[in-house]
Amino acid sequence: VPPITFAWLAPSVVTSLTVQCQVVTPLQLYFSFRSAFTNAQRWVGKPWRMLSTFFHFGPLSLDFIFHLFFFMRYSRMLEESSFANRRADYLWLLLFSSLMLLALSPLVNLPFLSSSLAFVPIYIWSRRHPSTSIALFGIFTISAPYLPIALVGLSWIITGTWKAAAGDLIGCAVGHIGWFLRDVWAREMIGGYTPLSEAP
Repeated sequence: VPPITFAWLAPSVVTSLTVQCQVVTPLQLYFSFRSAFTNAQRWVGKPWRMLSTFFHFGPLSLDFIFHLFFFMRYSRMLEESSFANRRADYLWLLLFSSLMLLALSPLVNLPFLSSSLAFVPIYIWSRRHPSTSIALFGIFTISAPYLPIALVGLSWIITGTWKAAAGDLIGCAVGHIGWFLRDVWAREMIGGYTPLSEAP
């Protein structure tokens, strides 16, 4: 597993295991501006929530396995192909996407942003490999650009609620912005490097 993918995968597994073993609770990990930056009693925030929200995929369940498997697979493929020997650019993409998700979270009421961020590399990989055919679980064959929508639908089926899949859709939207800034706008409109498309 490439280093950036591993650096996100390992804390995600550890975080979910500590929640499962009741060492910490999800209430200690979720993100909101109020919980991260202010506290009604002490006026002291808990800024670690800006990070912990990206590592908690929920309790150990089928949805947890689903999100981690697809994140690991497509993040690894993206890091080894499109970002080979450019790990700083891949890290910059994930940091920029994380900041966008933190800014959007109060608007869409998403306390945990791990599944949203997991969909960013999935979406970008699917846009960079439009002619690739993918067999989902050996049952359905789809072309790569339809992969994110198929996974959102699968997430909806697994969780049983559309609200659970809404975070995945937000991740697709942020992934689209990242893909557009890196692959379309920087190449066709600017013609080169921009601070939004590559690491400074």
